[in-house]
Amino acid sequence: MNLKKILSNEVVSINLQSTNKKDVLEELLDLMMKSGKVSDRKSALAAILEREEKMSTGIQHGVAIPHGKSDAVTELVACIGIKKEGLDFQALDGEPSKIFIMTLSPTSRTGPHVQFLAEISQLLKTEKDRDQILNAASSRELLDLFH
Repeated sequence: MNLKKILSNEVVSINLQSTNKKDVLEELLDLMMKSGKVSDRKSALAAILEREEKMSTGIQHGVAIPHGKSDAVTELVACIGIKKEGLDFQALDGEPSKIFIMTLSPTSRTGPHVQFLAEISQLLKTEKDRDQILNAASSRELLDLFH
C-alpha cells in the first residue's frame, strides 16, 4: 500500500485545536472531508464514535488510531493530526495522545484497512520515529516521513 497515495497535505494538520476526545474526532473527520471521498459526515462520525465506544483507539506512546467502517466511503480514507501538548484519549497506557491517525474504510472491505494499520504501526514503532513526526514543521515535512 502506498501511504502517499492515501495521505496528502489537505488531510494533515500539525496543529490540532481540539481539547477533548470528541472534538478531536470531529476535527480529524473535517480533515478527511477535505479529501472529497467521504459522502456523509454524519454516518462517518457515527461509525468512528461507535468503534471508540467499544474500546479506546488510544494505544500507547502518545498515539491514537481512531477508525471505523462506513458506507460513507468507497475506499480507505485517512488523515493525520498532531497535538503536541497532547490530550486525554483514554489511551491504554494512560498517557496523553499526541499523534492521531484516523481511517475510514468501506464496510464491505477489510484488507486495505488492516494493511494500512500494519504499515502505520511500523512507522510509529520507535520513539525516534514518533519524535520526528511530532517535530515536523509543516504538513509537507510530516508527509515526507511516510516514505
